[in-house]
Amino acid sequence: MANEHKIDLEKRDDTTKQGVKQLRRDGKIPGVYYSATSKASSPILITQHAYHEAVKSGARIFNISVGGKKQTVLFKSVQYHPVTEQVLHIDLYGVKMDQAVTIKVVVHLTGDAIGVKEDGGVLNQATNEIEIQCLPGDIPEFFEADVSELHLGDSINVGSIALEKKFTLVTPEDTVLASVTHAMKEVEPVAAVEEDEAFMDEEGVPAEGEAEEGAAEEGGDEKAEDSE
Repeated sequence: MANEHKIDLEKRDDTTKQGVKQLRRDGKIPGVYYSATSKASSPILITQHAYHEAVKSGARIFNISVGGKKQTVLFKSVQYHPVTEQVLHIDLYGVKMDQAVTIKVVVHLTGDAIGVKEDGGVLNQATNEIEIQCLPGDIPEFFEADVSELHLGDSINVGSIALEKKFTLVTPEDTVLASVTHAMKEVEPVAAVEEDEAFMDEEGVPAEGEAEEGAAEEGGDEKAEDSE
């Protein structure tokens, strides 16, 4: 059973760009609540503190009050600032406890891969989360996948995760979850020799052979002039 957490939020009246910017400066997060029973949506806001408390709770289901009515919601979308990682906007989707929802769940890798321990390979996790369908009350905090038997060059797909019957996998089964590959070798950069330096000795004189060729060419020109 998924944990539940209560979130205190307020209705948001000012939906202008300036109003949204001011909310963020005041330490509040603008958002939208989408009803589970209709196409209606409501602009809402919560404080940064309330949001971070909700995240720390580890819950996946949240209880809110909209228009005096209690609702059960999920965080469906959270937008972050690309530099500061400040939460800029959230979408809350209402859910019915007896109807399945589609949601992404984190995957944790367990065990020590043989290819890493014995062959010096590197474990790469290509997919950090998978998408599933289940009832809201069954949403897990995470899934686990054992990588102990992975040798160098081996990989496992999302379809190898053991799911209970109450979960339906939405992510394609052939999606690579993790693999063991060769470690990258560091190659020392070779100093590039400029073209001019290749033809000069330490004193800046044309390298041996080049001067002779040049002299030969000049001599050839002079002979040609004499012959004329």
